[in-house]
Amino acid sequence: MTVKKTLRFILGLLIAALFVWLITQQINPAEFKQAFADTNQHWIIAGFVAFSIGYMCRIERWRQMLKCDNTKLRWIDCFGPLLASFATNNVLPFRAGDILRAFAFNGRLGVSSSVVLATLFVERLLDLLMVLILLGSALLYFRLDVNNFAGVGSIALIGMALGILLVLLFPRLFAPLAIGIGLFIKRLAPGIGEKLLLEIKKIMLTLQHLAKGYTMFRLVLWSLAAWLAEGCVFWFAGLALSSIGAPLAGWLALPVGTLSTLIPSTPGYVGTFDYFTVRAMSALGNDTTPATAYALLVHILLWLPPTIIGGAYLLLHPTKTSKPVSLSSNKKR
Repeated sequence: MTVKKTLRFILGLLIAALFVWLITQQINPAEFKQAFADTNQHWIIAGFVAFSIGYMCRIERWRQMLKCDNTKLRWIDCFGPLLASFATNNVLPFRAGDILRAFAFNGRLGVSSSVVLATLFVERLLDLLMVLILLGSALLYFRLDVNNFAGVGSIALIGMALGILLVLLFPRLFAPLAIGIGLFIKRLAPGIGEKLLLEIKKIMLTLQHLAKGYTMFRLVLWSLAAWLAEGCVFWFAGLALSSIGAPLAGWLALPVGTLSTLIPSTPGYVGTFDYFTVRAMSALGNDTTPATAYALLVHILLWLPPTIIGGAYLLLHPTKTSKPVSLSSNKKR
């Protein structure tokens, strides 16, 4: 581990510890324990079902992206690698799961590592698009002051989402700008710049390919389905705890908690996710202690299933170093 990564890891631990401390200062231990006393198991099961549906949509979305280079790719082929990457991200720092997904499974998927990296970039854009739309929609619906959470207006959030959508639908318009940035960095740092420029070109090529026909439209729909299912996890978790008076606040907690994961923290986003989820729930009238119990319940529902299933896949299908698949062996664009 390099010095930079070590410092970043320590910073993440300190930030996580700070937010955990802030949470513990605001709760009553007896009330916190009581919040789980009469948990409705049926809503917990419903939350798990919603979680499963959301991940099924994410897997299909990824397959739709990868099948442009491997038309024979099946849903089950993508199931294990995607969950394994999420499990790894949940327990290891520095987005190790993304690296695993890009370089450890390309032989099984029948695509090159560069293609997988490009799909990860598109995946992040699609997820950010959905989170911004959900946050803007929730703020408009609940008539909240967005400055409490993001510092910009809800209309601005929708505008940012539309900007991302334009990049996804019309990547050719932004390709010159992206390549220009790569060329500028190459002049400053030739070694790093050359590699970055190559990756930018690959990403733009993949974006242009995915933007053809109705492919991107389908990806947006799969993304919307995935995030609506995850929103139901937040909502059902609120319904499962009788101490939560406003379970609909889960639709605000989803985008707020998700955006908080951009803050450096531990694997699994301990502390940061929970603190901002509590804030979102409290903003709509829920008491702090029940909101903290709710944040813990949601965190478990989101963290435990992919970690167990993805970890089991890695144990049953250990990764092996293999030669990258040549683009020439895949379907031509």
